[in-house]
Amino acid sequence: MENRDIKILEAILFASGEPVDENDLKDKINDKKNVSNYLNQIKEFYSLRGINLIKTGKKWSFRTSQELIEDLTLFKTQKRKLSRAALETLAIIAYQQPITRSEIENIRGVQMGRGSIDHLMEIGWIKPSGRKNIPGKPTLWSTTDVFIEHFGLDNLDDLPNKDELKASGFLDKRAAIATISDLAKNDEISDKQLNEDSNEDDNLDDFIQTN
Repeated sequence: MENRDIKILEAILFASGEPVDENDLKDKINDKKNVSNYLNQIKEFYSLRGINLIKTGKKWSFRTSQELIEDLTLFKTQKRKLSRAALETLAIIAYQQPITRSEIENIRGVQMGRGSIDHLMEIGWIKPSGRKNIPGKPTLWSTTDVFIEHFGLDNLDDLPNKDELKASGFLDKRAAIATISDLAKNDEISDKQLNEDSNEDDNLDDFIQTN
């Protein structure tokens, strides 16, 4: 990797403490049209090393090789509680975004307080994404790049579709919830219900999009 632009990209990615947007990387080099090619060259160079270059969404970052995770794991207990209502809200937003709060309530069949959305915003998994052009212009909600990065997705198309959920045995009354829970298996999800989650038999199957 003698190319100066490649060296610049490599240095920026090493120095950054968080994933870097590809467009921001493009601004730092001379041969902007080849930024994707250069990044893939770096990715290939590090593919068999202790750290790998990973693309999540439109962002790039160096991460420890998956093969070494068990060897480098620091055993530290960290409890992260996410209510059932928040988990349902996240799954609905992931599959139906952009979506308004009232539309989420219609799918869940129960009114929701601000707690779930506020919690998901604090984590950084959802964000406001404009307003729907209807009376009252309610806020639309979408998932963030942090959501994609946390769940190890390349993009939202990597979320399981209805056929995949059926094949995996996830498609029941809480199909999407089970899917998000499985992706988040390293987090401790609390089964404690909020008052807003009093309806145990919410029908969530219909909101899963089929590709």
